[in-house]
Amino acid sequence: MISLYNTTTFECSKLITEHYSTSFTLGIKTLDKRFHMPVYAIYGFVRYADEIVDTFEGFDKKALLKKYREDTFKAIDEGISLNPVLHAFQIIVKQYKIDKELIEAFLNSMEMDLYLTDYNEVGYKDYIYGSAEVVGLMCLKVFCEGDADTYERLKDGARSLGSAFQKVNFLRDIKADYQERGRTYFPDVDFANFTKEDKQLIERDIQADFDAAYIGITGLPKGAKAGVYLAYKYYLRLFEKIKGCPASKIQNERIRVPDFQKITLLAKTYFQFRLNVF
Repeated sequence: MISLYNTTTFECSKLITEHYSTSFTLGIKTLDKRFHMPVYAIYGFVRYADEIVDTFEGFDKKALLKKYREDTFKAIDEGISLNPVLHAFQIIVKQYKIDKELIEAFLNSMEMDLYLTDYNEVGYKDYIYGSAEVVGLMCLKVFCEGDADTYERLKDGARSLGSAFQKVNFLRDIKADYQERGRTYFPDVDFANFTKEDKQLIERDIQADFDAAYIGITGLPKGAKAGVYLAYKYYLRLFEKIKGCPASKIQNERIRVPDFQKITLLAKTYFQFRLNVF
């Protein structure tokens, strides 16, 4: 029976998530159990695409990403794939009616990383939409479980949350992106002369995304709210740490939240929701 294969492929995506992101794994564990495997499947899909463009040095990244794109849509069309990540993902795409436009936008942003190293305002917004906002929308499709009205009402907040997360990642990863990969995501910013004023301007933009995202989180279905709120609080804590650092430090050091603080955030979130003080 194919059910054993299906289960195995979801377990592969779960394993990928656990190995690549402790913070994302904690967030998923705080979701209602019925959402765990769908979100693992989404994370596995986006993580492997990101790995192609970021870490597969010495290989033909363009050819690999092209094949990954082709295999993705082939899996969706045929309802099966021998790639366990794509097999699990296509099940979720069909079950929750995730729009192909979201998948195309995501893969397009991954492709941008192969060609672009310096972004103007339009390219920056397109990249963030495809690399982060659509991932939030894919997860929202899962959380809404076919409720189109709720999805429409919450999609702007989901986009803002994805945008905030991605921009925080950009600030956190300046050293790797700029010095190692030659990428500059923020438009009109010279990282050879990155100033306090540049950093503060970026931070105001990120704060606006966080503020808009919080409004959306409060309206999420009950089974999704705690997990998404935990991810929000984790990234907000990381953002606060980055804000407290001088521009020169984030250029030369990857700022992170220690594991014990992640566990503390998890405990606080759990008790907030148990006591209904969200």
